[in-house]
Amino acid sequence: MAVVSSVARVPIYKLYGEREQWPTPDMVHCESIADRSKLHDWKIKPHQHHGLAQILYLRGGLARVCLDSQYFDMRPGHIVIVPQMCVHGFRFAPNAVGHVVTLAYPLLDRLVQEIGDSQVTPSVPRIYYVDDSDDAAKLDMAFGSLHAEYVGNGAHRGRLMESMLVAILIWLSRHDAYASGGPARERDRGHQYFHRFCQLIEKDYAAQYSVDHYAKRIGITAAYLNVLCRQYVDQSALELIHQRVVLAAKRNLVYTSMTISVVSYMLGFSDPAYFTRFFKRQVGLSPREFRRQAAKLLE
Repeated sequence: MAVVSSVARVPIYKLYGEREQWPTPDMVHCESIADRSKLHDWKIKPHQHHGLAQILYLRGGLARVCLDSQYFDMRPGHIVIVPQMCVHGFRFAPNAVGHVVTLAYPLLDRLVQEIGDSQVTPSVPRIYYVDDSDDAAKLDMAFGSLHAEYVGNGAHRGRLMESMLVAILIWLSRHDAYASGGPARERDRGHQYFHRFCQLIEKDYAAQYSVDHYAKRIGITAAYLNVLCRQYVDQSALELIHQRVVLAAKRNLVYTSMTISVVSYMLGFSDPAYFTRFFKRQVGLSPREFRRQAAKLLE
């Protein structure tokens, strides 16, 4: 269990320095390097993400990246992919320019499935180098367009962002990695159980299965599953299930015109009133209030 004890002390964030949910239920977040690092004196301390992968594109300036205790110097044209639960940190020069894209795994998995190549997203961190002016121009356009759509509210915004993400992923799949965070860490059995639990949640979150149901499918006890969840992400197994249900509810409330009753039934709730109480307990707002607030943010 050495992996658990060493990793568990590393902060786990939604985004670096944040523990709150994103303001809208997008499954992608895009910002410039300066947006966040400038607030932290250009230094992002080692941390990790559960359920999120990141792609950092350094277009200008210099940086130094830590990937699972290994350090690499970055210069203009470098791109790093950081999978979930990889301990990573950055130190940027004040003149660093580029983008940081954060993707939730439900979206990333769907894009990979559409591309039809599981190797598009590595299970260990990878660094790539853009050494061709034509390739650099294409990536500048893709990352720039992704960021412009993310901060905007144009028609078909989500679809265009996904198209830019697919272009970036395909480009990376065509190039060899310049460096990696080393061979895949030896995953203990507990980590394998936890990973399997996350996969099952993604597949069956709307079925309202109990923690005991998931534990039996994995082949362990519910108590041990909770221990693993606490060790890896400092949350209970039930909290992780509820998080995924809430994410689906938010997306339906914001991006569809479904009534609250229909949303509740789709997510396995037989009583819309109970769904409303559940949602408010998790989010702090009723579904109706959340939908109204999100609509204002997206105006």
